[in-house]
Amino acid sequence: MTIGNYLRVFHDLPVFEFPTPATSAELPDAASVAWRLSAVTYRDSGDEEEWTEIFERFLDAVDTSRVRALVVGGWEDAYEESSDPIVEALVAAADRLSALEAVFLGDMLSEDCEISWITQGDVTPLLAAYPRLASLGVRGATGLEFPPLRHEGLRRLVVQTGGLPGGLVRDIGACDLPALEHLELWLGTTWYGGDSTPEDLEPILSGTRLPALRSLALCNSVTQDAVVEAVAGAPVVARLSELDLSMGTLTDAGAEALLAGQPLTHLKRLDLAYHYLSEEMSERIVDALAPHGVDVDVTDRQEPDVYDGVANRYTAVGE
Repeated sequence: MTIGNYLRVFHDLPVFEFPTPATSAELPDAASVAWRLSAVTYRDSGDEEEWTEIFERFLDAVDTSRVRALVVGGWEDAYEESSDPIVEALVAAADRLSALEAVFLGDMLSEDCEISWITQGDVTPLLAAYPRLASLGVRGATGLEFPPLRHEGLRRLVVQTGGLPGGLVRDIGACDLPALEHLELWLGTTWYGGDSTPEDLEPILSGTRLPALRSLALCNSVTQDAVVEAVAGAPVVARLSELDLSMGTLTDAGAEALLAGQPLTHLKRLDLAYHYLSEEMSERIVDALAPHGVDVDVTDRQEPDVYDGVANRYTAVGE
């Protein structure tokens, strides 16, 4: 499974692709859309436009004082060139993007660059430059840095990877984010650097630095059972309304630990989609929670790939 579509909605706004120079399309109201900027190769002419050049056109063409959301698509040679120049350009334009509330960095599909090959860098200068930023999304963890910091306004943080290193998990957990309501981490597999452990998650699961957290997603993990076992007794769960443990290698052992842990009947939603649960266990979870009004998603059941007597289980998104 791979990510099948570019973002269509971001920050509750429809995504609008900023057009090429040859396109005469009328631009929408600056505040009405999330603007997507992606480096484009013009196949007919062979000309290329780098992302920073597109950004300069964007700054000249749009009333940037009213722009609320930006989606950064592909940049040139993303498999070896980092997002650092893009972050620097966005930081330099902070005075012109005075209404900016949301940034997604790396909206690419596999044909642009495989998720585990997207090269990022230190993305925290965006948070320093935009104190009003409410939503930050990042796709890809190669070279990604997230030095611990405090940000008063961030309400949503999403890090999508095929493998999230344990050091990055610890750095994110060490941040003070008093307004954060939604945290989403795709933990991934060791094949692509995802070597985090439940111990790395402890600062997040304690919830000490995340007093406003109401939605937690710890998903796409090759060790999903261990993640779920840690979540089952985590203090932060008692104040969540949504819990996402989907996209990983969850088996009946992990689900048994979840059911044996703290009550989950206060949740509005439990997402376990894409899993390796038996049909019987899936029914047990639904029967235990659905009567209490919990929306339980146990769709997309997987079967292990058995080779030479060994049952192999894979995350939803890897390379």
